[in-house]
Amino acid sequence: MKKFLKVIWGIFAVIGILFTVCVLLLLDGNTSISVYPSSKGRFDEYVERLRTSEPFAKDTVSFEMKIIQDPVRAKEILDYFQLDKLYDADADTWTKALAIGKYVASNIPHDNQEIEPEHRNAIDLWEYTKSVAPAFNCRLHSILTFELMLAAGLDARYVTCMPGDENDTDCHVVNEVWLPELGKWAMIDSDMDGNYASDLDGTPLSLREIREHYISGEKMQYHPKFRKATAKVSNHYAYMAKNTYWFSCWETLSYYQEDREKREREAGRYIHLVPPGFKAFLAGDGDIVTTDADTFWAAPVRSSL
Repeated sequence: MKKFLKVIWGIFAVIGILFTVCVLLLLDGNTSISVYPSSKGRFDEYVERLRTSEPFAKDTVSFEMKIIQDPVRAKEILDYFQLDKLYDADADTWTKALAIGKYVASNIPHDNQEIEPEHRNAIDLWEYTKSVAPAFNCRLHSILTFELMLAAGLDARYVTCMPGDENDTDCHVVNEVWLPELGKWAMIDSDMDGNYASDLDGTPLSLREIREHYISGEKMQYHPKFRKATAKVSNHYAYMAKNTYWFSCWETLSYYQEDREKREREAGRYIHLVPPGFKAFLAGDGDIVTTDADTFWAAPVRSSL
């Protein structure tokens, strides 16, 4: 009997060791499960594609990024989420944006939802996680985070980050917040446990700057779970090298941007920023295609309903 029990315990021990090894193999250097296992091995390929693309250039296409504020809706969201408890009232823009990003990331995991939400706005998306499914994809994360930032008085937007391969159907959606203190945009991603990118001095980077860092080879840092990071090539670092070839964003953004039943205005035009000579393979009728990075990343125009 004792010999039999020893055999059984031995089998369990082997299973435990194998399980531990498998988990460790799945973990990247930041102790988080790798979401994009194929990206890291193709990092050089993705960077080379960026480097061989034509530089963005001025063109004759006319557009203007605009953020529309609605004070009534802003107060509804502020009260519902009690946003004033996430940060000090006199905090700078980046501190507020980071607090909101952490809040969303820590409460809503990533998942490709099987049931689409009936409404795409901050409060209804939050209720969706309580009654339908606890998680959703990057686009819904970004819409939720965008509306919270807007309600907090921040100029923000969500941007679709696209690969250069038209056979690659995978893209990623993140937020950008305008930092008046620095006169530029900064990327913040509330999906996949949350992260942002910075230079080696810790200054947050915009999507434009991230792309330029890949091309120039200048070191930068990704901050998984919004923590301190290193400049090594992680899976997410490589994943974003793939998905910073071109970008898409609404020209005008406000609450209910993609919630047709509750939106009381036209959604407006979709802007695609592409390298010269590149075909925006997902552009639709009425969309604007431009190579003008300066206008795409210019300060947004703020207006109110």
